[in-house]
Amino acid sequence: MLLAACGTQPPVVERSPSATSETVKTTPKAPRKLVPTRRGGGYYKDDGPADEIPDNLDDIPDATPRAEPLHRFANKPYVALGRSYVPNTRVQPLHETGIASWYGRKFHGQRTSIGEPYDMFSMTAAHPTLAIPSYVRVTSVRNGRSVIVRVIDRGPFHVGRVIDLSYAAAWKLGIIDDGSGQVEVDAIVPDEGGFPPLRPSLALGGSAASHTDGATASSGTPTLRSEPDEIEALSRQFALGDSASTGAGNAGVELRGVFLQLGAFSSADNAESLRAHLTRELDWVGEPLRVVAANGMYRVHLGPYASRADAERNAERIRQTLGFKPSFVIR
Repeated sequence: MLLAACGTQPPVVERSPSATSETVKTTPKAPRKLVPTRRGGGYYKDDGPADEIPDNLDDIPDATPRAEPLHRFANKPYVALGRSYVPNTRVQPLHETGIASWYGRKFHGQRTSIGEPYDMFSMTAAHPTLAIPSYVRVTSVRNGRSVIVRVIDRGPFHVGRVIDLSYAAAWKLGIIDDGSGQVEVDAIVPDEGGFPPLRPSLALGGSAASHTDGATASSGTPTLRSEPDEIEALSRQFALGDSASTGAGNAGVELRGVFLQLGAFSSADNAESLRAHLTRELDWVGEPLRVVAANGMYRVHLGPYASRADAERNAERIRQTLGFKPSFVIR
C-alpha cells in the first residue's frame, strides 16, 4: 500500500462503492462566537463561521479513506481565472506545501464539483487538480496538527493557495482565526487494484497542467502552463459558438452584448462551483454571473455590458481583486 509520508499512523484504506463524511448537527446550547483576527488571504469575501458552532468540533472524525470510483465529469480539463488545469484521472502520489484557506457559511449547502452539497461541518476539501473523489492528509506547518479530508470540489484559484478546507477541517488544524495557514498536503493512495483510473481526457492545448503557483510540489506532478497568450487563446476559443446560459435565474435565456469570461469547463458541476465561488468573491458587481453552455463546454460569463468600455472598467477591478484580468466575449 502506498501512502503519503506522515508522522502519524497511516490510515486504513477501505474499499467501498461510495463514501460519505460523517457530519455533526449543530446544538442550540452554548454557541461559540468567533471573530477571525485577520483574513490573510484566507476565507472568502463576506464568508465566515456559522452563527452557531457545534460544541464538539474537535470530536468530528477524520474522513475515512475508501477506494471510490472517480467522478465521471469532475476530473476533466478546465480553465479558471486565466489558468488551465488538467485534473488527475487516477489517484496518485502528491506532496505539496503552500497556503490552506477555508470556506464556511456562504457556501454551506452549495453544490460541489462532485454534485454533493457542501457541509462546512464535514471533513472535506477542494483542490484544483487532485482526482475527485480522493483523500489527502493535511498537516499544519505551524503546530504539527494533521487531518484527513475527502476532496470533493475544485479550487482554490488564488495564487499561493494549494487547498481549500471545510470549516471543520480548518478548525481542527487551528487556522480558523487567521483565515489561512501554511500546510503540507499528502495524497493518500490505495494499493494497486483499488479501483481503475478514468479514461484519459484530452488536455487543453495538448498539454497537461497542474496548480503549483506559490507552492512546492513533487511526485511527478505536471507543471501548470500559464503563458498569458496561450491562456487567452484558450479562453477565446471556448467563447465561440451559440450558447444557452444558466445561473442567476436566467436558465435557457440567451443574452447579447459584451461579457467577461472567467472560466471554461467540460463539466457543468465544475463551472457551477466556480460561479458560486465568484458570486461571493465579486459581490460588488452589478451584473450576474452565468454558466453558458455551448459545444460541450461550460463557460462562466459576467455580463452583459452595454459597451466594451464598461466591461473594461469591471475587468480592471476584477484584476485588482483576483490577480487575473478576464477575457472579453461578444455575443
